[in-house]
Amino acid sequence: MSTEAPFTIAIPDNDLEFLRKKLELTRLPDELEEAGHEYGAPLADVQRLAKYWQDEYLPKWREHEARLNDLPQFTRDIEVEGFGTLNIHYVHKKSEVADAIPLLFVHGWPGSFIEVRKILPLLIQASSDHPSFHVVALSLPGYGFSDNPKKKGFAVGQYAEVCNKLMLALGYNEYITQGGDWGSLITRKMAQVYGARIAKGGTPTCPFAPPTQRRSTQPQAALSILSHFILGYTEKEKAGLKRSMLFQEHGIGYFKEQATQPQTLGYSLADSPGRGSDLDIHLLVSKAGPTASTRIYFEITKQNPLAFSTDLATPIPTGYSYFPKEIAVSLTSDENPELGLRIRDDKGGHFAAWEVPDALVGDLRKMFGKGSRAFGVVPGKTGYQQN
Repeated sequence: MSTEAPFTIAIPDNDLEFLRKKLELTRLPDELEEAGHEYGAPLADVQRLAKYWQDEYLPKWREHEARLNDLPQFTRDIEVEGFGTLNIHYVHKKSEVADAIPLLFVHGWPGSFIEVRKILPLLIQASSDHPSFHVVALSLPGYGFSDNPKKKGFAVGQYAEVCNKLMLALGYNEYITQGGDWGSLITRKMAQVYGARIAKGGTPTCPFAPPTQRRSTQPQAALSILSHFILGYTEKEKAGLKRSMLFQEHGIGYFKEQATQPQTLGYSLADSPGRGSDLDIHLLVSKAGPTASTRIYFEITKQNPLAFSTDLATPIPTGYSYFPKEIAVSLTSDENPELGLRIRDDKGGHFAAWEVPDALVGDLRKMFGKGSRAFGVVPGKTGYQQN
């Protein structure tokens, strides 16, 4: 078994100065009059963000770094079949509740382990009224301070393997998961591969399957799909459909680029951080650099172009959180028994852990609390503080 090593973020001064100079020397393109968002990110927005990075954020980097280092961070080597050994970075914080539920939090793109910051103190909170969790939040390979794969073909199965082996190495032989964006896909794969033995429950966000993509023999599901055509959509469903169509028509360009030519995109990201203005700046100071994180789009969609909307079934209790400002909103029936517990939140979007931490943690507590069919899914780990 690999050895755990404490980890402290310490970006060299030379790297920070180099990034600052890159921002200073960035040459931005022109823009048509009254272009707004129609042609992409407005020039004024990119100028404002680049100036903020250069003049405000980077000069205070050590303060931001110190706050990040308040998180208990570690690294350890994980052997990945066919890909050698990768050094994986992660946050690990235990609750004071002895039988807290082990929980793996998995981020997506352009996110990172940082997304766990706001939900961590809520998840480990001890109470006799709701479950508490031991929390692990890793940097996926190619993200944050984890190694990046060096060979082609590192797709969803390999990410799932890394996640599962990390939990086993930490002594969690049975655990639950939560993931958004690519994290939802990875945790679903973990449930499918390891669920019967190890991964006992999951709560993904960002499920995208609409009714017309469902293939079910369940009468309830068939009737629910039919009801959409007979009764029409509710106002919330109409709003969700409009948002989904907007994303498909105007917001998916980044996905197509990264799913087809991530290396081509990588040259500009590595050379000019201003061109990656929508990126989390922490990807720019990550161990592998910004290009490594984009390759997940190519590898996973090459294996399955409809990865987010097909092969949804899992052998374990699964709950789905739906947020109204998600980039695309599923219209799948609330009554479909294949999907397990479904929770529609009143606010929040794609980065729910950061935007609405209370809501996401509330969903987890509901999913694994008393009265849920997932209560006690990890044997001997109810998560409740004993009075």
